[in-house]
Amino acid sequence: MRATVWHGPEDVRFEEVPDPVLIAPSDALVRVVVACVCGSDLWRYRATTPPPSGPTRIGHEFVGVVEEVGSAVGSIKPGQLVIAPFVWSDGSCDFCAAGLQTSCRHGGGWGAQGDGGLVDGGQGEYVRVPQADGTLVAAPVEEHSELLPALLTLSDVMGTGHHAVVKAGVGAGSTVAVIGDGAVGLSAVLAAKRLGAERIVLFGRHEDRIAVARTFGVTDVIRERGDAATEQAAELTGGNGFASVAECVGEQAAWRTAMDIVRPGGTIGYVGVPTGVTEGLPVRPLFNKNVTVAGGIAPVRAYLPDLLAETLDGSLDPSPVFDLELPLAQVADGYSAMHERRSIKALLRA
Repeated sequence: MRATVWHGPEDVRFEEVPDPVLIAPSDALVRVVVACVCGSDLWRYRATTPPPSGPTRIGHEFVGVVEEVGSAVGSIKPGQLVIAPFVWSDGSCDFCAAGLQTSCRHGGGWGAQGDGGLVDGGQGEYVRVPQADGTLVAAPVEEHSELLPALLTLSDVMGTGHHAVVKAGVGAGSTVAVIGDGAVGLSAVLAAKRLGAERIVLFGRHEDRIAVARTFGVTDVIRERGDAATEQAAELTGGNGFASVAECVGEQAAWRTAMDIVRPGGTIGYVGVPTGVTEGLPVRPLFNKNVTVAGGIAPVRAYLPDLLAETLDGSLDPSPVFDLELPLAQVADGYSAMHERRSIKALLRA
């Protein structure tokens, strides 16, 4: 089969790799129908994270059709369309039972070694899925359904944006600041609207992304950065700051803004991968303002059932975060488009 392989900075290739096979009785073999490029993939693409030694598989968001299952798999069957969260998990350990599948005792990530052998990356033609019962979520639609883009967001960005606003304490009547206008930030806007927020303030400066955000429920936009952004936030809140702040970037400047605009007693929900954070949290200012900081890697598997139900009934549609669609074989073009900010998020169709 063919799959996406990272070879070095700004060098991903769609090339021949060994066909996956079932290794453990808990495995499933999934034929990928749609996949996508994640903002966190760009950290590897740009080599801003420590690179692994040698070429490696990449990609962790995909929807596909089950082709084969191991003898111990009972919850899914061949022919079903399934959504794969961005990590795999057994669904039965104590952390999974607590809704923290990202810390599963027997789980792991795509494109790495796990459960007896290499686990394929999500940007390929087929994927061996370990712990299939605990990982995969079946969706009662056909593989050519118009819902596929929306379903694909549930593998990562929609659940991650949802995690940000949940951890920020957003609920009915809330006012929330969302820092970042990437796919995760846009998903956080949609999630905040879903949870009943009345005022949603987006910190972003890209007009195409702001346009999507407005359809998702944004009421105000702050295009400035640094001190100018903080001053505008103070004007919008009467000098009080925001009770809920969703940090969806993972860079030092975004964290400084989050800490400057959160009000005393407020909460910062963070989901931006902190690759661009170069300083530790300033504990004294957080302490002095009684600020809560909560978040981390989103356990999207825990959120999937509820988000899936609303996607299927049409009340939730995160698909506009995709503004570029390419054949899977042109995955390198998707990376370059996102790297150069010509695209919010690239969908790859097998």
